[in-house]
Amino acid sequence: MTDTVHPPRTPPLAGSRLSVNRLAAPIVRDLLARADALGLAVSRTAEGVCLIDAGIAVPGSVEAGLRIAEVCLGGLGTVTQRLAPQAGWPHWLDVASAQPVLACLGSQYAGWSLAASAEETGAKKFFALGSGPARALARKEPLYAELGYVDDGDAGVIVLEVDRMPPPVVLAKILRDCHLPAEGLTVILTPTRSLAGLTQVVARVLEVALHKAHALHFALADIVDGSASAPLPAPVADGVAAMGRSNDAILYGGQVRLAVRGSVEAARSLARQLPAINSPDHGKPFAELFQAAGHDFYKIDPMLFAPAEVWVSHLDSGLTFHAGRTDLGLLLPHWLQEA
Repeated sequence: MTDTVHPPRTPPLAGSRLSVNRLAAPIVRDLLARADALGLAVSRTAEGVCLIDAGIAVPGSVEAGLRIAEVCLGGLGTVTQRLAPQAGWPHWLDVASAQPVLACLGSQYAGWSLAASAEETGAKKFFALGSGPARALARKEPLYAELGYVDDGDAGVIVLEVDRMPPPVVLAKILRDCHLPAEGLTVILTPTRSLAGLTQVVARVLEVALHKAHALHFALADIVDGSASAPLPAPVADGVAAMGRSNDAILYGGQVRLAVRGSVEAARSLARQLPAINSPDHGKPFAELFQAAGHDFYKIDPMLFAPAEVWVSHLDSGLTFHAGRTDLGLLLPHWLQEA
């Protein structure tokens, strides 16, 4: 008896004609046009790179964060806010995409490592994870080979979750790897401790689900629609505490609905395995876990990074599978006090 040979699976985004950089461009233009109203500051380097400060030397705003999150989604998703005090917390974000694999993994995911040594910067070392459409121009991550996605063009935008301006050596690397002229690159800077920065991170609640589905080896081509919500906490000045709040909002408050095709067994299994509660690290505020791990993300169980509660709707059978639960009781003692 010989083993059955399965033909290689077609990459989920092979042949896509959608350009995340072109689709995000109108949102970037709107940010530039309304910069003052949104609490942003716009400048250009001597070479011509456009820098949008969304919270370093300016206040930024939640509305700016919503638009920046839509930039990160490559123009293929909507991000809105709503008040829902009856849910126990008043301020929530909603995310939706009809192209969740491309929007979340092909664009929004913060997967491009950008670093420079102290010798290269002439000051202190620099590190940031790049997210947004320009990742698809550089395609430096192995993920793009799996997705089979290629974007091109003479303009691109990238989002960096940092609290200082990127050094020239990092900007030069982005330009080189994206094959862009300086005037074609826009860099948006969003420290997590700012209103815009915290908002755009919490708006990754759908992307976190897509990333875990990928880690669980679910067939990405079978994910055809997605929507999500998460509570939006107030920012805090301390960077680690702000990072903890943004993660907690997703791990303990995030709710995701995915529409999928494929086998009903695979859909049920995805729903069962997807929630954050499956991780042994679940149950403590993220800042505590981060401190216990010696401030090393890689010592935290990667399966923790997932929404709290999920629904997976299997389109071929009409069945919807539910798993996980939110835990606002863990969040509210750290976020809320009665006046």
